[in-house]
Amino acid sequence: MLKRVHFPTSLLPYLLVAPQVAITLVFFIWPASQALWQSMLIEDAFGLSTEFVWFENFQVLFQDPQYLGAFKRTAFFSIAVAFLSMSFSLVLAGFADRVVRGATTYRTLLIWPYAIAPVLAGALWVFMFNPTLGIVAYGLDMLGYNWNHKLNGGEAMALVIMAASWKQVAYNFLFYLAAMQSIPRSVVEAAAIDGAGPLKRFWTIIFPLISPTTFFLLVINAVYAFFDTFGIIHAVTQGGPANATTILVYKVFNDGFVGLDLGGSAAQSVILMVLVIAMTVVQFRYIERKVEY
Repeated sequence: MLKRVHFPTSLLPYLLVAPQVAITLVFFIWPASQALWQSMLIEDAFGLSTEFVWFENFQVLFQDPQYLGAFKRTAFFSIAVAFLSMSFSLVLAGFADRVVRGATTYRTLLIWPYAIAPVLAGALWVFMFNPTLGIVAYGLDMLGYNWNHKLNGGEAMALVIMAASWKQVAYNFLFYLAAMQSIPRSVVEAAAIDGAGPLKRFWTIIFPLISPTTFFLLVINAVYAFFDTFGIIHAVTQGGPANATTILVYKVFNDGFVGLDLGGSAAQSVILMVLVIAMTVVQFRYIERKVEY
């Protein structure tokens, strides 16, 4: 006969959870509820008059071609950043996992860029690609290509994608390297004995075994591209030229703090929040099926 263990009611578990609950309520739930309420209002720039308009702000947004264009730019930007940062960090982790001499120094140098603030990361790339003073722009000019991201929207988008991807490579590299080092060496050595080459071992053994890490990084990089790249875009292009790099999160800032359209900006933030939640749910619902834990 099984004996059931009963624990006395204690206040300690609630006290331990209370700080995290308080942080979630103050910094997540309360701002989200305020944004949802403000998205149904039309206010003047000084906040002296307010009118409740239900979903009129959302209707105006979806009739605005500039906002619909920001959707397309955001989708392209997020896919490009996630693909470049994850693929490049995967290659670096594969090489770092095989380094014997100076491995610690090599891995430390690869992790350093993650400590740089997004604004500083953007400033570094601006200096390198400055049309008149940048060393990279100077090299491209010697090769016969006139680089000017201040006038060319495609070059501006390429520049912010490279800057955002470079900033995230260190984070992805850290997780990929830890995942590779957790794979039993006996499995890889057995494949090598059977005659599998380095690339064959990577695609048939290592990459499938690190699929949980890849799925985790896919979610993290998608959220990063939607939200945390604001500082890079603001430092590099400020959404220009001609809104060529204005993604959703930057349009929220530009309309709210520059254009002083508080209701429209709040509606955009609500749509962005719902979009990211829906995208994360889809990833967990469908992509996770292909992950082998």
